[in-house]
Amino acid sequence: MSQQLAYVIITPYTLSKSRTGGVIARLITRTGLDLCGARMFAPSAELVKQYAEATVSANDPQDRKIQEQIRDYILQNLSPDPKTGRRRRVMMLIFRGEDAVRKVRSVVGNITGNRRGGESIRDTFGDYVTDESGNVRYFEPAVLAAPNAEECEAKLKLWTRYSDTDGGTMDNTLTYATDEKPQRTLVLIKPDNFKFPTGRPGNVIDFFSRTGLYIVAIKVHRMSTAQAMEFYGPVREVLRTKLKDVVSGKAKAAVEKELGFAIPADAQKQLGDVLGPLFGDNQFDNIVRFMSGRSEKECPPAELNQPGSEKCIALVYEGVDAVNKIRDVLGPTDPSKAPPGSIRREFGSNIMVNAAHASDAPENAQREMGIVKVEENTFRRAVEEVYGKV
Repeated sequence: MSQQLAYVIITPYTLSKSRTGGVIARLITRTGLDLCGARMFAPSAELVKQYAEATVSANDPQDRKIQEQIRDYILQNLSPDPKTGRRRRVMMLIFRGEDAVRKVRSVVGNITGNRRGGESIRDTFGDYVTDESGNVRYFEPAVLAAPNAEECEAKLKLWTRYSDTDGGTMDNTLTYATDEKPQRTLVLIKPDNFKFPTGRPGNVIDFFSRTGLYIVAIKVHRMSTAQAMEFYGPVREVLRTKLKDVVSGKAKAAVEKELGFAIPADAQKQLGDVLGPLFGDNQFDNIVRFMSGRSEKECPPAELNQPGSEKCIALVYEGVDAVNKIRDVLGPTDPSKAPPGSIRREFGSNIMVNAAHASDAPENAQREMGIVKVEENTFRRAVEEVYGKV
């Protein structure tokens, strides 16, 4: 079977309740599909209207009444707030693989009054409450997904047409008290979380939800070698100088063992001065390779700016004191020194393979967001690779 695309829209309510990570974890682990695209949207009234109209379909296995309730839900909950005109955030995910639409739909589940535990996403995170007469009192689908491949294609193309005007980094979708000063910070969920279909990317996002911050941008990103070099450039000189003592000690021990005589302190220092920068450069190359797939030496100059082979998820979080809140949950660079309950303690392996990156200062967040370009529309690229130009 040829490769299919399938989409999932995480509703404003699910985003506001910080259930995003749990939804993503379940979609990845239970479908085994490739998460190939993601984008935040603040849909306009025009987009919402067209999407809602396309929701009622004879090809949908759900009851017609349920379809109409979904249509009405979309119009009411995805449209801009009628009182303030403020648009609402939704997150759109694209999955790719064989039989993708059926696999996603089976994990999402259909809406029914006869819930059976937490088998599907809608069983766990959605609500369908009726009164004694069968009238709906409360309805929350948690996520939205297409019932078949034909409708999936049509709806993905629709959202793609609006992906530049209605998607990207969300501005003016959140409200704050007059004395609150929100910050934005960048998070990268690193390539070690994507070696095979695992719930780790979603679990990491779930950990970050403890901060009470808001996701205002998301992108599936393949960092180029040039981007990785620029992104981690400030670390290079630190590695060249910081590791001199470590290198000199190891070099002293190796030489003494191999040659059988003691190395005096001044000679040990010289070993550190010579080998420290070389070792630091080697460590820097390892970081670039880990993030992009190739170091500068391994990458032809003409390919330095091409997307790398390693996948990560880039997210922008917004809120009061965002930088410090995210760093607190993430934990220190070395997972062995991270406190229990932090992301790096739970998911990290070593100083480089440590699950996620987060900006350490507001000015660094601006620099890093400029390099990663989270607002870049790779969502459109993922759709057009399969369907052609939209």
